Amino acid sequence: MPALLLFLAVFAAAFNLRAGISSLGGVLDDTLAAFNAGGSLAGVITAIPGLCFAVFGLLAVPLALRLGLSRTLLVGMVLALAGLAVRPWVGDIWVFIVLTALVTTGIAVANVLLPAWIKNHGGRHIVALMTVYGSILGFSGAIGPLSTLVTGDFRWALFLWAVPAVVQVLVWTVVVLRTGKDVPEQSTPQGGETTDVSLWRSPTAVFLMFFFGLQSMQAYIQMGWLPKIYTDHGVSPTTASLTLVLVGCFTVLGGLVMPVVIDRMRSIVWLPVVFSGVTAAGYLGLWLAPAAAPLLWAGLLGFGGFCFPTAIALIPARSRAPMVTARLSGFVQPIGYVIAALGPFVVGVAREATGDWSLIIPVLAALCVLMALVGYRAAGEVFIDDELAAQR
Repeated sequence: MPALLLFLAVFAAAFNLRAGISSLGGVLDDTLAAFNAGGSLAGVITAIPGLCFAVFGLLAVPLALRLGLSRTLLVGMVLALAGLAVRPWVGDIWVFIVLTALVTTGIAVANVLLPAWIKNHGGRHIVALMTVYGSILGFSGAIGPLSTLVTGDFRWALFLWAVPAVVQVLVWTVVVLRTGKDVPEQSTPQGGETTDVSLWRSPTAVFLMFFFGLQSMQAYIQMGWLPKIYTDHGVSPTTASLTLVLVGCFTVLGGLVMPVVIDRMRSIVWLPVVFSGVTAAGYLGLWLAPAAAPLLWAGLLGFGGFCFPTAIALIPARSRAPMVTARLSGFVQPIGYVIAALGPFVVGVAREATGDWSLIIPVLAALCVLMALVGYRAAGEVFIDDELAAQR
């Protein structure tokens, strides 16, 4: 496949992986008001991404084995486009929720399969493609909330993201025509198959799954609730939206840096510890003086969010065969998102029950300690192929 098409395909896919979700966080209050919905439904809405990523992420690899990676990705992209185009114009909150689930279902497929697709088709461009993937994914999350500043209306702010979704479908239609049924290879470069060995028997895979889950939980809580935390403490809605943009900008930077760092450094086990510590510091600032320096606390949370591109980059970095990469992605992300899905929902319920953030924020800071511990083990220089082969 031509290098230009490789990079264009990854760019288009990554650009659509977060904006359709993060744009909702920026207009959550307006959306709830339009449907006369309360805090519990806000918890449901913000929990949908993690829940759908968990359920439908598990189905992505089996589907790819039947249809091929590219075809399965295209199916997911069409589903996401349908949800994005219709969701803003419905009049019932439950229809809105179902269409939001459709959007995140399509995104879930790409979340799981895109690293494996890059491993399968990237060749000598794998590190560069993972850099594009991680950085543009972060950029997508960062610019999502800005659509409300451009349009001024929550419905158009949500609908805007159907436009790049159309472009994505067109690009990947060309990809499918060139690749056909691209089922990933099942053998390792050293020979032998490991598809019959459960990933639960790989310690590195299990720790990577927990690390991914904890950092995703933090990310989706921030995506869904960070503007609300600020506005509840008297910060203007515009500044509150900008804090989410700032967090996303750091994700872009992390996506540019972390694939290269992981590929070139001999040992990176200390990185998750540092990033987790910085995240905890951001939460402490948000807890003690949220309105005093909102951009500073958001900046700390954003820098701590380097955990996300680290976890994503570790999936191809700690696997050799494309099938192991696909299986690892289909293990780490869906199960990790089960953990992630609990966070926004519990936060919504706790916020409605307590009426403030005084207990919720320090608990989020405390969870960063656990994230540091599992991240330290997940980043060890071990190939999961070897751990699976040793269990045969």
